[in-house]
Amino acid sequence: MSSAKVTEALKKYAMVIALIAVMIFFQFSTGGKILLPQNINNLLSQNAYVFVLGTGMLLCILTGGNIDLSVGSVIAFVGGIGAVMMSKGINCWITVVVMLLAGALVGAFQGFWIAFVKVPPFIATLAGMYAFRGLANVVLQGYAVAVNDVTFLNVFGGGADCYVPDFLGGSGLNMTCMLAGVLIVLIYVGMTLKNRIESKTKGYENAPLFGELAKLIIISAVVLWVTYKLASHKGIPSALIWIGAVILIYAYITKKTTMGRYLYAVGGNEKATALSGINTKNVFFFAYVNMGLLTGLAAILTIARAASAQPTYGQGYEMDAIAACFIGGASAYGGIGNVTGTIIGALLMGVINQGMSIMGVDANLQKVVKGLVLLIAVLFDVLSKKDKK
Repeated sequence: MSSAKVTEALKKYAMVIALIAVMIFFQFSTGGKILLPQNINNLLSQNAYVFVLGTGMLLCILTGGNIDLSVGSVIAFVGGIGAVMMSKGINCWITVVVMLLAGALVGAFQGFWIAFVKVPPFIATLAGMYAFRGLANVVLQGYAVAVNDVTFLNVFGGGADCYVPDFLGGSGLNMTCMLAGVLIVLIYVGMTLKNRIESKTKGYENAPLFGELAKLIIISAVVLWVTYKLASHKGIPSALIWIGAVILIYAYITKKTTMGRYLYAVGGNEKATALSGINTKNVFFFAYVNMGLLTGLAAILTIARAASAQPTYGQGYEMDAIAACFIGGASAYGGIGNVTGTIIGALLMGVINQGMSIMGVDANLQKVVKGLVLLIAVLFDVLSKKDKK
């Protein structure tokens, strides 16, 4: 393999390598605690909001490096609506629909100003950050409201039984969880083979077989290892089901749909995209409506895990989502990035947070480290572009 190909491969998988290196570092620094089954479960459940918000934020960033600063405040506002509704005895499923619609309406409201009135996204969402934090206080009247609906807590990851039941009745090991891992691997292998066959049939050049096979083995091994760890604890946390659904849906939207291609096109060159006949206003509006919808889902997961809603919830969540996108390879200029990279970025931030917490690192120092990681990731993007020029 030539040095140019090695360099390209290192750039492509830089964050994956960084994630592995960080996990190895904390594995030794914490005496093996970071990879205990319960900690892996906590890593996924505690960072559910980052995975969901990061996916929505990616759509905004793709349109030209735009962001949404209001998502943390919207979580407090929408979460407050949901908690108050359930405290008054309203059915949890009706509440969930209302919360999702509320999130989507907030996204549409902000998307209107950004897409059709041309208010800069930074300003529009900064205004939303202040406004919806105030509305959260109004809805909750400044107090915390408990969430006691058992069905809601279990389905969205907040109850003692918020895990997929073991239908196979494993002894000590959740066999339903293990079966799910095996099925995921089989589906992944089948889709990979199908894509290679289709590419060859259409006359496209496939990736080198050795590299594809190595990637297949590594990803399959990681999936089986994670499911084994989860099966050793309590099984699949319900929050992970929602995370997985969001990842699959939005990976499909960004890769396989016309609107997904438009998002990349607008981020690459908005004027050229408009001249080609694409309505760029609708693309911006689509990105922010989806951001609002996913913020509604993140609000559901947040109040379910905390079993309450408070006016202070969601503070700093927007920064975690933005960091996950940029660390995962999204370009600060737009047009570059994918859902897989965002998930890797979220995992990296989650591992750093959890590892430093286990080590007892001061919370203020943790913020310093997270800031430096974000800066390094953006610098990597900027320097890569300079090299290409």
